[in-house]
Amino acid sequence: MRVREPVIGTAVDVVGWLVALQRVCAWAQRKDSRYVCFCNVHALVTARWDTLLSSALGQSDMVAPDGAPVAWVLRRLGHGAQRRIYGPDFFWAYCAAAAVDGESIFLLGSSANTLARLQERLHQVFPGLRIAGAISPPFRALTEEEDRAIVEAINGSGAGTVWVSLGCPKQEIWMAAHHGAVRAVMLGVGAAFDFHAGTVRQAPRWMRESGLEWMHRLFTEPRRLWRRYLVTNTMFLVLGGLQLLDRALERLRSG
Repeated sequence: MRVREPVIGTAVDVVGWLVALQRVCAWAQRKDSRYVCFCNVHALVTARWDTLLSSALGQSDMVAPDGAPVAWVLRRLGHGAQRRIYGPDFFWAYCAAAAVDGESIFLLGSSANTLARLQERLHQVFPGLRIAGAISPPFRALTEEEDRAIVEAINGSGAGTVWVSLGCPKQEIWMAAHHGAVRAVMLGVGAAFDFHAGTVRQAPRWMRESGLEWMHRLFTEPRRLWRRYLVTNTMFLVLGGLQLLDRALERLRSG
């Protein structure tokens, strides 16, 4: 049974790693057209004003708590076992399982150079992994013909999962728009391709697990990310704090 809990206005799935992996695997085996979003602080705050992103998250088949602060709020709301389900780690874990099961995957997003390096590393680490296709789409709006060609390539590949690395909110909106057209499970994993290809340096595990990944990314890309983290992190602290306070007052009133 699916359990969801609103976090600053967006319903996030209360789900463990094993169950999440099993769900995606079962959907992929049936070639279900579904999509999964991995939500961090930036995504949840952006969804407060971006109606297309909000709608995409609301209609998705699973919204995983990608950010450590998101998982922390869920625990404070009463889901004490909830842990962070980090998109790049989920992608890696799924590839390991797919290599054993013989399931093929499709890669969509990032640059041609990153995709080439990513595929080389995946084949080195998971020799049995079947990569059915990889496309680096243009960094602009696609024409109808280009979009149709991508959908046909995915459906013709026989892949059970499509890993979408277009960045938030573009990847979530793209997956929502192609729900029903793409005959596979689409999963939006942000910068996962760059991290695993080695084109962007990933934060150390201790920072990722302690909720400090944003600090690492801010120091590595300050010009691009300072505004994003200053605004979204502050808003999440305020909105999340108000939500927890409201839940505490509600419990007091009912008790």
